[in-house]
Amino acid sequence: MIAEQYKQMLGQKSVIRELSEYATERAKQIGAENIFDYSLGNPSVPVPQEFTDQLVKLASSDNPMAVHGYSPSLGITSVREKVAASLSRRFGLNYKKEHIFMTSGAAGALAHALRSVVAAGDEVLTFAPFFPEYTPYVHGLNAALKVVPPNTETFQINFEAFEEMLSPKVSAVLINTPNNPSGAVYSTETIKKLASILTQKQEEFGHEIYLISDEPYREIVFNHVDAPYVAKYYANTLTCYSFSKSLSLPGERIGYVAVNPNCPDAELIVNMCGQISRGIGHNCPPSIIQLAVAEVIDRTSDLSVYEKIKTSCMTA
Repeated sequence: MIAEQYKQMLGQKSVIRELSEYATERAKQIGAENIFDYSLGNPSVPVPQEFTDQLVKLASSDNPMAVHGYSPSLGITSVREKVAASLSRRFGLNYKKEHIFMTSGAAGALAHALRSVVAAGDEVLTFAPFFPEYTPYVHGLNAALKVVPPNTETFQINFEAFEEMLSPKVSAVLINTPNNPSGAVYSTETIKKLASILTQKQEEFGHEIYLISDEPYREIVFNHVDAPYVAKYYANTLTCYSFSKSLSLPGERIGYVAVNPNCPDAELIVNMCGQISRGIGHNCPPSIIQLAVAEVIDRTSDLSVYEKIKTSCMTA
């Protein structure tokens, strides 16, 4: 017998993928310069030269097993240390390697984060509009994804609707800021209010409610917009990050889960992620990519290009 659960998903194909395929075909017909493809989120700017240089250097290493050998299940120790140091330096939280789990992109990070804190029968709340793949991520756990309707004027959180939907069944809240697809960035005021509500509800319900913060667009913020680091405001935060946008590396599938050091179960959750990998057949990202990213951890591609594109679209 085949797995009916996944057979049924064949009738629910990814609209994003379909749009990408359509864009590719139209580009052949009218020229790529005439296509604005907002589907997959492939970068429009090149990888930093420093990253390419590091790849070449690593590929030429006289210790090939250090570069091409299997990674430890949680990620290469030195890489986790550099990720932790970067986060601590930038955001003022005391991250250590024990709080970092290296993943195959943000999708891998979300898969592990959700599995570590969500059980069958639980509810996960997210906010419209949202990345469509959240649905299979949550449904694959036999949990329910409940969608909070948006505040269509600001696309900040609709707190009235959110509080109505919070129940003892909710084990996690999943947010994405800066948001795909709206582009909205949750303000410090919004994040503080969200954290306050979750703290109150944890006490009321008698169990943790984890905040899973999906942040692949963290560096792409314009005009000095208030873009707070979510974990600073709520201890039970699992940050899911990908270097796909900041370093223009989507195909390399490299990211991490960072559990707030102030979360009581931070180290337990990271170690659980290693066991979750065993259960779902996930392997750490390639060693050479981990090592290369670690050497450019605080670099980005020339993200100013995106601001120029945004400005030209809004003034056209």
